[in-house]
Amino acid sequence: MSEVLEEDHRPWGYYQVLSDEPDHKVKRIVVYPGKRLSLQRHQRRAEHWYVLKGEAIVRRNDEEVYLVAEQSIDIPRGAVHRVGNPGTEDMAFIEVQTGDYFGEDDIERLEDDFGRE
Repeated sequence: MSEVLEEDHRPWGYYQVLSDEPDHKVKRIVVYPGKRLSLQRHQRRAEHWYVLKGEAIVRRNDEEVYLVAEQSIDIPRGAVHRVGNPGTEDMAFIEVQTGDYFGEDDIERLEDDFGRE
């Protein structure tokens, strides 16, 4: 079993940091049924999302993509994006971040269901 370096609970679910290195960061993210993350973008990182279980609706710029377990999508640096769980069970995915900075302050929130900026 992988060692969890950090776990953070949010209104939409939670994430666990599995790897945090100078050239990448890996998270396991769980989204509760009917919830979604903020509409956001990053200037200093790209992301690759691989769905482990459940259903995901991904917005990437002007497109909407439906994913299920064993499917993935790339989120380029600077792309407007969000992921939501339209299902009735928890949705889990692995997020691999690449770039030159992985801090939470690289999140530019454009819209948020929970009033966060």
